[in-house]
Amino acid sequence: MSKPLSIAVAGLGTVGTGVLKLLATNADLVAARAGRRIIVGAVSARSRNRDRGVPLDAVRWYDDPVALAQDPGTDVVVELIGGSEGPARALVEAALAAGKPVVTANKALLAIHGAAIAELAEARGIPLAFEAAVAGGIPAIKGLREGLAANRIQRVAGILNGTCNYILTVMREQGREFAEVLAEAQALGYAEADPSFDIDGVDAAHKLAILAALAFGRPVDFAAVHVEGIRAVTALDIALAGELGYRIKLLGIASSTEAGISARVHPCMVPVAAPIARVDGVFNAVVAEGDFVGRVVLEGRGAGAGPTASAVVADLIDLARGRHTPVWGAASGALDSAPAVPMDRHRGAYYLRLMVLDRPGVIADVTGILRDESISLEAMLQRGRAPGEAVPVVLTTHDCEEAAMRNALSRIGALDSVLEKPALIRIEPI
Repeated sequence: MSKPLSIAVAGLGTVGTGVLKLLATNADLVAARAGRRIIVGAVSARSRNRDRGVPLDAVRWYDDPVALAQDPGTDVVVELIGGSEGPARALVEAALAAGKPVVTANKALLAIHGAAIAELAEARGIPLAFEAAVAGGIPAIKGLREGLAANRIQRVAGILNGTCNYILTVMREQGREFAEVLAEAQALGYAEADPSFDIDGVDAAHKLAILAALAFGRPVDFAAVHVEGIRAVTALDIALAGELGYRIKLLGIASSTEAGISARVHPCMVPVAAPIARVDGVFNAVVAEGDFVGRVVLEGRGAGAGPTASAVVADLIDLARGRHTPVWGAASGALDSAPAVPMDRHRGAYYLRLMVLDRPGVIADVTGILRDESISLEAMLQRGRAPGEAVPVVLTTHDCEEAAMRNALSRIGALDSVLEKPALIRIEPI
C-alpha cells in the first residue's frame, strides 16, 4: 500500500469521536477499500481533558482549529465543528486556500455559504466532500450527484430531520400534544436544549437547499427555500389526518418546473400507503425522481455518531483513492441559472381545520369565501354537534394556488364564528 492518508479532525463531539472510533475499529477494512491506511495525525477541540473513549496521546493537538489548515503533516482537513460562521467557516476557507481537501458534515455552512466555498474549491482544484451533511448515513449526496448523474431530476423530497419525525411519530402513536412530546425528546437526547433549528424546519431547509443544488445542477440557494416547522401541528390534526387516510410528516420538497425551481419545507399530509408515510421515529428518507431511472427511495438513520461517521469516512476513502467530483456535480460554468419559484405560486391540495361556533350559516360563510377565491372542496368532515359551542370542521380541497388559499384563510380567520386561527396543512401525493 502507498503512503497513509493523514487527516486532521476539528471538533471531537459526537460525530468527531465517532469518526475516530470507526477508523480504529474498522482500520483494516478501511485500508483495503481506500488502498492505504487512513490515520488521524492532528485534532482540535475545546477541551483537552475530556475522556472521549479513544487514545489521543500520539496526535498533534491544536487549540485553534483554524491552525489545522497549516499543519504540515495533514493531507485532509475534516471539519466537524458545525455552524455557518465562526471557526468552522474560517477553517474550511483556510484549508481550501492552503490547497488541502476538506471533508465536512456542516449543512448550515454549505447551505448558506456553499456557493462561495464551492467557487474557492474549484478555483484551487481542491476536493470538497460533504456526504455527511445530509441525512447522516444515507448516501443521498452520492446517490444524486453520482448514482443518478445520467438523469434529469424532476423532484427530490424527503424526511430530513429525525427530531421532527420522532415527535410526529410519538404524537400519532400516543395521541399526545407537541409540547409534551418535545420535552420528552429533549430528556431522551433526541432534541437539543434549544430545539428551534429542528422544530422550526431550518435544519431540514439547510439539507433541502443542498439536495436541490445537486439535483438541479445549480448554485445552492438557501434564501429561496420556503420554511415552516411543526410547532402548530396538534394531536387533533394528526388524529383527523388518520381518519382521512393520511399521516403528517415534515417534508422538504424541491421540484424543477417550466417556471423554475421550487423548494419548500413544511408539514405535509401524505397517503398512508406511501412508502415515506411508514418512515417513523428518528429515521430519514430521501426520494428522487429521474427521467430515466424513475423513483428512487433511500431510507436510514439520519443522524448520530455511527451513521454520520460512516458518511465522513466514505468521503475519506474516496479522497484516498483520488476520486472526487465537482461540488454541485458540474463545473460552475455549467450550472443552471433557473429562477426560484415563490411559494405563492405553489399549486396543490390543502387540509383546513377550523374551530367554529356551531350555529346556522357558518359553513355557508366559509364555503362562500372559498368559492370567491376559486377553491373547490373535495370533502368536509364534522364530528358531532354542540349548538352554540365550538366544534372542529375539516375541509379538504382540490388543487389550487397558494396565493388564493392564503387570501381565503385571511378572510375565514376574520369571521366572528371562527374562534381560532385556521390550521392549514398541505396534502402531498408523494
